[in-house]
Amino acid sequence: MTLYDGKAGISYQVEGVFVEEAVSRRLQALGINDGTRVKILNRKKKGAMIIQVRGTRLALGRHISSSIEVKEEAERGEETAV
Repeated sequence: MTLYDGKAGISYQVEGVFVEEAVSRRLQALGINDGTRVKILNRKKKGAMIIQVRGTRLALGRHISSSIEVKEEAERGEETAV
């Protein structure tokens, strides 16, 4: 799923960033890399969203958030059954 498809208040783990090279480098500089934990704080009507990455709030537009592949992160302390 993409970050754009995510819901506010849920944490996700980045699996891949698929945007133009310049944008990808900027996102990496801001701390958005594969494996990074990202929490969606708020969604705006026109597709923009506010996320929290490593203690910093960032605003992303629809184009960028729909190009970041994520998976939902399990709650901390929650064990996975084997």
